[in-house]
Amino acid sequence: MFPLSDPDLKRCRRPIVNVLIIVLAAGIFGYQVAIGEIGRLVLFYQYGLIPAEIARGIEFGRLILPQGTFDITTPFPTWFNLFSSMFLHADWLHFGVNMLFLWVFGDNIEDRLGHVKYLLFYLAAGVAAAFLQVAVNPDSEIPMIGASGAIAGVLGAYFLLHPFSRVRTLLIIIIIPFLVRIPAVLLLGFWFFIQFVSGVGTLVPSQELEGGVAYWAHIGGFVFGIVTIVVYKLVTREKIWPGRRDGGGTGMPPVQRDFP
Repeated sequence: MFPLSDPDLKRCRRPIVNVLIIVLAAGIFGYQVAIGEIGRLVLFYQYGLIPAEIARGIEFGRLILPQGTFDITTPFPTWFNLFSSMFLHADWLHFGVNMLFLWVFGDNIEDRLGHVKYLLFYLAAGVAAAFLQVAVNPDSEIPMIGASGAIAGVLGAYFLLHPFSRVRTLLIIIIIPFLVRIPAVLLLGFWFFIQFVSGVGTLVPSQELEGGVAYWAHIGGFVFGIVTIVVYKLVTREKIWPGRRDGGGTGMPPVQRDFP
């Protein structure tokens, strides 16, 4: 399933931060393409998040490949990679799908939270996602890259802020494409269910993959997004689960009305 747009929602603010994040990620991805396969791999080990480095408090200095030995040290402390890893992507599909989800869902979260709060939320979601992935697999020496954890936080926030928004979605069954409009609560709920089932599957030793998808980062980001919005709504005294007339499908915060 590929979300294309959410025409039900109207914005009050321009998604400046969301667009800047996409532009920055695109620029870095363009650089990755330009430096070639070996250069990309070295870059991933330099600025990707290696769980073992975070869990053990160490830093790997060399990457040994058939083509030679490469220095992967950086002038930044290890924790910097919690943030830099969010802007690296493995290939065109990884980059394209992530940016598509961010483009469709991120603008409305920025519209609701405001520019600065949205940026802080996005980065915090990425960090929370990374920490859960590290906690699940602390001995991994494979770099984790991609904006998926931070974007999962955006999806979690959207799930609670706009559950009744109908998302125009490209649904592909076998090889046949369908264009449908799916309520966000179903689309994102199904997405999280798939991540959770897949994440549990990676806990079985025989099923553990070398590399692959960081499902627990997706789970951690999504849960962080939900928890953050629950706290936000408690502070603003909004209903945790909005009704259709409470702004859940309009993009607008709740307002008092003089009719039922």
